[in-house]
Amino acid sequence: MANDTYKTIKQSVENPVVFKDRKSKFLAYVFSVFQSNDVKNIIQKLKKEHHNARHWCYAYRIGVEKIEERANDDGEPSNSAGMPILNQIKSKDLTNVLVVVVRYFGGIKLGVGGLINAYKTASKMILDDVEIIEKTQTKPIFLEFGYNDMNKIMRIVKENQLEIVKQQLTENVKYTLSVRLDDFERIQTIFNKIHTVKVKG
Repeated sequence: MANDTYKTIKQSVENPVVFKDRKSKFLAYVFSVFQSNDVKNIIQKLKKEHHNARHWCYAYRIGVEKIEERANDDGEPSNSAGMPILNQIKSKDLTNVLVVVVRYFGGIKLGVGGLINAYKTASKMILDDVEIIEKTQTKPIFLEFGYNDMNKIMRIVKENQLEIVKQQLTENVKYTLSVRLDDFERIQTIFNKIHTVKVKG
């Protein structure tokens, strides 16, 4: 995998998978999240939806260059719920993902080993079920140039498969291009060699 790619889920899964062990039910959900505030809202929503449940345990990984991780046992014995969930997210090498496992207690204690297994299994089931995609990190580059340079610029854009995110056609042409992180310096150098083009990255 290139340095500028990362894996995440295509979309949130609103229908949970269910794992049962000795009358306890574990409902696993997976969501796309981009900031920790998203997590609070989702947990609140699930608590309303499953107000008779006993625990709402979760883990998430957010970010690309700098990854923020959190695991929450929500009243289960320490490291018996949140960490097994987080380890499943990490084993798939995913980010911008939240997994929540809602537990309905069935009256029989499972012990720490049983809990670890249940939270791990429920998380694995939902992550095996969801569509995982690879995304590329990009960075914008801003160009300003005269209409005379249009063909030259377009040739570079096509040859390097760059995406024009925004364009303004006024006295000059202003382009915002989306460039792969791994290619950024190389592309910037190419444009900098054309003295009639203003480049900002």
